[in-house]
Amino acid sequence: MDFTPKQIVEELDKYIIGQQEAKKAVAIALRNRYRRSKLTSEEREEILPKNIILKGPTGVGKTEIARRLAKLVSAPFVKVEATKFTEVGYVGRDCESMIRDLVDTAVRMVKEEKIADIKSKVEKIVLDKLFNLIYPQKKIEGADEALDKQRIREELKIGNYDSDMVEIEVEEQPKSLEVLSTGNSEINLGSIFDGMFPAVKKRRKLTVKEAKAILMEEESNKLLDLDNVNSEAIRRVEQEGIIFIDEIDKIASKENSKGPDVSREGVQRDLLPFVEGTTVATKYGTVRTDYILFIAAGAFHVSSMNDLIPELQGRFPIRVELENLTKADFLKILTEPKNATIKQYQSLLKVDNVNLKFTDDALEQIAYLAEQENLTSENIGARRLTTILESVLEEVNFNATDYVEPTDVVIDKAYVEKVLSKSIKDYDLSKYIL
Repeated sequence: MDFTPKQIVEELDKYIIGQQEAKKAVAIALRNRYRRSKLTSEEREEILPKNIILKGPTGVGKTEIARRLAKLVSAPFVKVEATKFTEVGYVGRDCESMIRDLVDTAVRMVKEEKIADIKSKVEKIVLDKLFNLIYPQKKIEGADEALDKQRIREELKIGNYDSDMVEIEVEEQPKSLEVLSTGNSEINLGSIFDGMFPAVKKRRKLTVKEAKAILMEEESNKLLDLDNVNSEAIRRVEQEGIIFIDEIDKIASKENSKGPDVSREGVQRDLLPFVEGTTVATKYGTVRTDYILFIAAGAFHVSSMNDLIPELQGRFPIRVELENLTKADFLKILTEPKNATIKQYQSLLKVDNVNLKFTDDALEQIAYLAEQENLTSENIGARRLTTILESVLEEVNFNATDYVEPTDVVIDKAYVEKVLSKSIKDYDLSKYIL
């Protein structure tokens, strides 16, 4: 990964509107990882990642920035909710589980990459196996055997026999049973005896398409070096892993505050060793968390960042406050990103022969209503657009199947005002309420 900070911001701009300060902060953090990778091993040991804490209301892009960042560099990424964790000694998930989840994600990523590398080799093996199963059914008596075999192989390759039935032997997967031990560690009872006994196989009758998928997986696993996969996954977690801790403000409490959440500060203390750097035992091997990048986020409506324990604050040196979304931002969100909301609705309705179009004044009205709704009630950021668009397009979605031929459906300002007349009236009245 050798993206410059400017290139990273440009990539994030394709999906997220505004929030330039947050984008710059994560772009610099990511570039620093690349810079660190070019240093000597002695220098690398001394340079730790600068963790980031994002403050801002829901729906302004906190989670999306972290998710897109991880996808951009193909780094192991996991999102966890701080509220799901409990202090050691209480029933619930312990903080260690986020490291195990991150390793699971990395193993899956590496496996997919390795399988892609050997795909052509595996496809040839599977094709030979399926050919041996299908040939007795499809051969033509009296025909030239060599030509007949070539014909059947070609037909099988292009998928003409996908719906035909074949019988294959399939390995039975051991049942996974998870229990909570005293330390809240997850134990897979099904895997304890894995490898001690030969795999149980049973015969199943499947379509050629289903059989191909099962055989592809089995043959890929035979060719994979799992030890190599596991060691590469652990290396990626330690050097490139990103953990996004959402709702961190919910475990921050003011001094001497009273309430039912007695373990808030305890969760912070439990999180601290992982952010500082510790060693975690997983089923794939031990993982050091020293160089994992932690990005925390929260609204901090009730509490503030200073209500976190000082030790945890010190481990998040970069603080970024995200801005509230304005009408101009909402207008861009509707149309500009690659995954823009309007584009999604247009793609969905095209299935039912509806060519959905919005006039410029309709989009402006929707953006204005989203801004007003967030100002006068709870601020839910860009998610407000989905709420409004669902109301605007309810009738269009319901009646879309009536169109036999491709039909243009145009949404203008008048239609938006008609559908949302009650909301508009409420905004007008609010001007006179002191």
